[in-house]
Amino acid sequence: MKIVAKNKKAFHDYDVLDKIEAGLVLTGDEVKSLREGKLNLTGSFASFHEGQLFMVNAHITPYKAAYRKREGDDRRSRKLLLHKKELSKLQGKIAEKGITLVPLKVYFTAKNIAKVELGLCKSKKAAGKKQALKERDIKRETQKELKGVSRY
Repeated sequence: MKIVAKNKKAFHDYDVLDKIEAGLVLTGDEVKSLREGKLNLTGSFASFHEGQLFMVNAHITPYKAAYRKREGDDRRSRKLLLHKKELSKLQGKIAEKGITLVPLKVYFTAKNIAKVELGLCKSKKAAGKKQALKERDIKRETQKELKGVSRY
């Protein structure tokens, strides 16, 4: 599994409740651009439109050697592939207040198929974000102290 991009900001802004794997519909030059790692997931999300699931606002830089470069194609909505049962289950969960579908990472499988890991997320409050930062800093400091003690 080759990871193309991770959405680190999503883990800061949201509490991830569940993770779902979905296929991704791309054009040929988008796939080549993904292989070069030219993807930005910051600010992207998934939403339903006419019963289908789409990834919105993900930025794929146009492939430099592409024959046809269209303007505005880098942020277009891209269809996500899931089974009908999974789609209906997700629609029910998203109907709850404050639940969002956020792309966490994009990767290629062993069979070279582009996949997206979606997170069923709930937004963090400002106080929750501060608390998470404090806990991370304390953990980092204790690790440094432990590392320093073991060197003697």
